Order: sequence, then C-alpha cells, then structure tokens
Amino acid sequence: MTFFRELVDLCERLTEVSGRKDKVSLVVRFLRELEPVEVEYASRLLIGKPLPETFSDELDVGYSTLMELQGIQLTLTNEPLTIIEVAEKLLEIAKIKGYGSRDKKRNILLSLVSRMNYVERLWFMKMIIGEMQHGVNEGILLEALGEIAQKPLGSIYRAYMLIGDIGDLARNIIEYGEKAVESVKLQIYRPLRPMLAEQCQDLNELFMGSLGMYAVEYKVDGVRVQVHIGDDGVKIFSRRLNEITQSIPDIVEQVVRNVKKCRAVLDGEIIAVDSMGRPLPFQMLLRRFRRIREIEQVKNISLRLYLFDILYLDGEELIDLPYSERWSKLESIASPNVLIPRKIVYSENDVRRFLDSAIKAGHEGIMLKRLDGKYKPGRREKLWLKFKHAENLDLVIVAADYGYGRRTGWLSNYHLAAYNPETNRFEIVGKTFKGLTDEEFEWITKKLQELRISDDGYTVKVKPEIVVEVAYNEIQKSRKYSSGLALRFARITRIRLDKKPEEADTIQEVQRRYLKQFEKKSLNV
Repeated sequence: MTFFRELVDLCERLTEVSGRKDKVSLVVRFLRELEPVEVEYASRLLIGKPLPETFSDELDVGYSTLMELQGIQLTLTNEPLTIIEVAEKLLEIAKIKGYGSRDKKRNILLSLVSRMNYVERLWFMKMIIGEMQHGVNEGILLEALGEIAQKPLGSIYRAYMLIGDIGDLARNIIEYGEKAVESVKLQIYRPLRPMLAEQCQDLNELFMGSLGMYAVEYKVDGVRVQVHIGDDGVKIFSRRLNEITQSIPDIVEQVVRNVKKCRAVLDGEIIAVDSMGRPLPFQMLLRRFRRIREIEQVKNISLRLYLFDILYLDGEELIDLPYSERWSKLESIASPNVLIPRKIVYSENDVRRFLDSAIKAGHEGIMLKRLDGKYKPGRREKLWLKFKHAENLDLVIVAADYGYGRRTGWLSNYHLAAYNPETNRFEIVGKTFKGLTDEEFEWITKKLQELRISDDGYTVKVKPEIVVEVAYNEIQKSRKYSSGLALRFARITRIRLDKKPEEADTIQEVQRRYLKQFEKKSLNV
C-alpha cells in the first residue's frame, strides 16, 4: 500500500532536477515499487490526468470549490491517504450527476483534503487542474515505461496509441513486462487515437520529385469520428475517445445501410447538411452535441458521414498497410455514398483543380495523403497534409479578460496559446474578442468560469481545455509574450470541442509560419 504523500514527494523531487534523464530515472524508481493498480492510478495523477482518457465523464469541479478547500483544517487523527483512495474518490466524483451533485462532489473533496497537509493539497489541486509544472509530461512518462519494459520508445508509443490510456498501459507493463507491449492489439470497441495531419503551405514544394505519390481528398468541416462495427452492433467514438453513439442515431443508420456486414474499425468525419445535402457551418453541427437548442430543433439538423480510412477488418489489423491498400479494403465494404470524394494526383494542376471542386462543393480545403503511408495513431505526420486558402491555427484559451460595454458580464477577450510538446506548456501568441456570436460568448463565459484557476477581477486564468480555430493576417515579433510572437488581426472562426488541447497547433508550427513569411520579404522588419 503506497501513501499519496509518497507520490507528492516524487513531484517535489521532480521540480528539483532539470535533466530529462534524471526525471525519467526518478519516475522509473518510483513506479517499480508500486503494485499494478497503484501504477495505473499514479501514472495518470503524475501528469495531471486523474481520469482514464477514455472516460466520458468529467470531474466538473469549479474554481470556487477548490479555493474553499484550501482553507480546510487538517484532521490529524485520520490515517494518511493512499494513492488508490485518492484516485478512486476522483472517479467517484466524476460519476456524480444531477440535482445536488455540486454538494456531493464538495463533500467527497472535503473528506480527502481534510486528510492532506499543505504540500499534499497543493499537488492535489494541480492534479485536478492538470497543470503539474514539474517537467514530467506524457513523453517522459512513456520513456520511463519503455525503460521498465525494456522496449524501444517507438514500441511503447504504438502500444499507448492502441490501448488508448496511459494508466492502463502502465499497469500492464508492471504486471506483464515486455509481453504487455507486444500483446497490445487493436480491438473493436476500444478506440485508438486518430492520425493527424501537418499543414501544407506550398503546393509547389509538395510536388518536387513526388509525382503520383499522393491521393487528394475533400477536407470537410466536421467532427472526426471512429466507427466500430462488431458483435454488439455499431458504436461511434469522438476524436477524444468518448462514445457518442446515442447522440447520432442517424449516423448509425447510415453505417448499417452503407457498410457491408463485417467486423471493422473505420475512420471518418461527420458534417451537418441542409435539405439539398450541402454542407452547413460547423456551428450547426455542434448543436447536436452541445444541446443548446430545443431537442426538436436539434433533430432538424441533418448529418452526413464521410469515411476515409479503415484500420481493422475481420480479424486483420491494417494500420501498417500502405494507405493505397487500406483504401482498397475500405472500398470493398463501403458504399460510394459514404466514401470521401478522392482521386490520385500527378501534378500541382491536378491538386488545384480538385481544390477548386472542393471549395465549390462548400468544403474548406483538401487533404493530401501519401499512397505508401502507414496509419500512425495519434501522430501528426507529413504522410497526411491539409491545405486551406485561409491562414488558420488551432489554439487554446488559457485566460480571458472581462468585457465592457455591450460585452459587460462576459469573458470576451481571450488569451490564445500554442502547445509546446517539448515542455508540455502553452505559450501565448495573441488575444482576440472577435468572431463569436452572442450565444457563443454566453456559452464560452460559462465554460471558462468552470475552468477558472484564478481571478484578479480583470483577467481570469483558466485550465487549458477549450480549443478554438483562429484566423489571422500575419505573425509578428512580440516583446509582450514570452513566446516572442503575436498574431495580427486574430479572430476566432469556430470553437473546436472535438479537439484536445494537446492537439492544438504547436509553438514550433507558429515559429515555422513566422519564418515562412519572409521568403519573399526581408526578415529585418
């Protein structure tokens, strides 16, 4: 039995060492001493993810509750908390719903915090918020698990993408060693992280020596989904690995009608369409998931499924096959009605003609995919490229200022940050209050208040969770932000509830785009 304070001691030690190898060594030594179930829970808590990644419920613990807990008196007569107690109580809190849930959650938190000293409370709050600040992110934890299993990092990462939750992976490794990594297979009804795409900025560069290597597809403005078909019927998961089947029965019907009877895992996207089948704005699609309208109005929003990849078929795992072979297998089981429009291209002119057809059909751009490319779950690879006319970035809101005038009462000036995978932090690259409707201002204000970390009466700092797509005119140098860069004329074009904050564009991508601007003008401006 391992006490929670021992995990807190590890967090304290991690803040005192700066080297990556030193941090990995500390984590390895700690995890090796734990029981398998303790490793599962400790791994999640260590990186500020107290719930399983496939868990559909949320803690939903507000800032005011956390502040109230800081002043609770320590009950010295109680036994110290164990890692298992803390983790299981947080799971219990996440499952509480309905009338009186706030008080029930608060009472459970009180019972925990009253048994913690000041340092334990400090790290407990960080775990709930998800801002650990000790330098251990997902990558370092995976390195530690690789050392324990004596397997290369690539194998560990692949197993993590297939199993879907870092706690489950850690538990299996402690319990079964290297066999736990080798035995991880893609399973129906266990969602895996979707493959991601890099931005393509220049079609001229793309086709230098790469003729006939790409297929091009419509890039639709929708919600990414993973469709699992098995003995228990059709189940659909979001890109955040949560099951959403009950919200979209019409999509289930489209799968049943347009996919042959089989056992499969399919990758695709859902869009909202009008009575003529033309794409509707992304915001219309979100109404089916946010429930911000009356249910009868929501039902009037029609959805359409597009499929573009297959990862598993009748007992065969397909992710290591070339994309061209995966597409052939997808064609063999799916009707053209649900296949994304696609063609193989041999020149820039081919691509531009296809791009024009995508725009005329009401879509936002195109995807270019290497015909020989494998499917890399959870990876952002140049095997898949996305191209749009507009300059956009997916960024995370990390703070917001209170509005004034017509926007009084709303949090309406948003601090936008790019993700830095090297530090697992978010770096601010600009602010904006433009682009949202009144309805969206109201919704996002409520959501940000739930994510509040601090409030000085003017600016509210929040847990990095809400991803927004941001259009901009230019990227400039900036002394104001620690990132050194700022977006000019930034405006929010949509809220991306389907994306995790770690899936936002990176600060390295922002830097690359900044330098790209100067290919045709002087850098000394």
